[in-house]
Amino acid sequence: MKVTDIDHGDWTERRFEPDHSPAGDGKANGGAAPAAAKVEAKAEVAVWPVLGSVAYHGLAGEVVETILPHTEADPAAMLLQYLVSFGNVVSFGTRIGRQSYCIADGAEHYSILYLLLVGPTATGRKGTSAQRIRAVFAKAAPNWVENNIASGLSSGEGILYAIRDAVWGTDKKTGMRVILDAGVEDKRILFDEREFSALLDRMQRPGNSVETIIREAWDCPRVLRTTTKTSPTRATNPCISIAAHITIEEVRQKLNQTSMANGFANRFLYACSRRSKSLPRGGTVDKNAMDRLGAATLEAIDAASATSFVDMTPAAIELWDSIYDKLMAEVPGLIGEIISRGPAQTLRLALVYALLDRAAQIERVHLEAALAVWDYSEASARYIFGDTTGDPLADTILRFLRGAGATGMDRTDISNRLGRHESAAKIDAALGKLLAAGKARYEIEKPATGIGRPRELWFAV
Repeated sequence: MKVTDIDHGDWTERRFEPDHSPAGDGKANGGAAPAAAKVEAKAEVAVWPVLGSVAYHGLAGEVVETILPHTEADPAAMLLQYLVSFGNVVSFGTRIGRQSYCIADGAEHYSILYLLLVGPTATGRKGTSAQRIRAVFAKAAPNWVENNIASGLSSGEGILYAIRDAVWGTDKKTGMRVILDAGVEDKRILFDEREFSALLDRMQRPGNSVETIIREAWDCPRVLRTTTKTSPTRATNPCISIAAHITIEEVRQKLNQTSMANGFANRFLYACSRRSKSLPRGGTVDKNAMDRLGAATLEAIDAASATSFVDMTPAAIELWDSIYDKLMAEVPGLIGEIISRGPAQTLRLALVYALLDRAAQIERVHLEAALAVWDYSEASARYIFGDTTGDPLADTILRFLRGAGATGMDRTDISNRLGRHESAAKIDAALGKLLAAGKARYEIEKPATGIGRPRELWFAV
């Protein structure tokens, strides 16, 4: 990744850009995002990621650039909302089942993506990005918008019920096989989850299978099923996508270490989202422009319906071979767990870009765009989780220690800040994790009078 600091006088912008030249010539395939959000606080600018301009390739970029002047939504959030939505629309045909896939290491990858937009509750404009992109698909695929978008991820059974197979049984009177439940023919569903925090809470309940089903659905198995004995549900060729919203504090506190390590967290693309500008009176995109975007999106959808296996061109293969080991490189810690699906995520993104271009193969430009998105997602994950341990208590204590600064805190101070609700053993374990991770240190302060017990003071590193 190429990092560039740009001095704007009273504030500094740091841009994170992809550099995937196989020759290693140092040339970056990027630039600033269109009308990228200006940052006013130097401390924040140092780590907030900016999506490289190469990601705004083709129709996806045209959609964002057309809408952006008229909205406060984050351009990166809109781009990813569009890619996830388009990927779901073209993932399934009622006559042929799942369609448009590529292969990596023997596994079929379809245009199914999970997105987690992370930002402030109101000023992140996460919902605005969804609404703006939804308007394009309302013109291009109105039936999909009406019937294939849902919310309320609560249980594995509930997910599968939305795309369930037909259920057959035997008529007790005639002994003939009859349909008990016609099921759902169209297996596409995009879960638009504006309250992802609530889902993370439900995942902690004993017996809830939602986390397992979400993990398995991303892998696009032939059949997805629940294992409940009372009402087993199955879905053949499931095409489940997710576009979810959450705040930074919520995801840090509620996405626990188990979810980070078991493959749930790394199935999501992370995107930091915030307001791109101030539009007190809002903005309206010209109707003719929206009609044009809808028509172009529909043309790409129609072309994708005739596409099955999508291979790479020789130029794309050359680039892929040159960056594959970098994408596969092991990164220590929880961040490594979260970004460990870089190759698969990049390949799926490249497939979506190719389908948007109505191309028969993934070309180098599609892979470059996908790599830029992945770099942004990785930078977002580092911004969000870079200082977390995966232990909510340890992370809470670390925030307290940072607030205390050079004064530090002893164990009594920490217990009091926690409302005296945590046991000494749990606080000990949390401090041990912070110490082992190099995020905290302690000093032994002897009484000035030489009388009494020494005081153990903890500081954030």
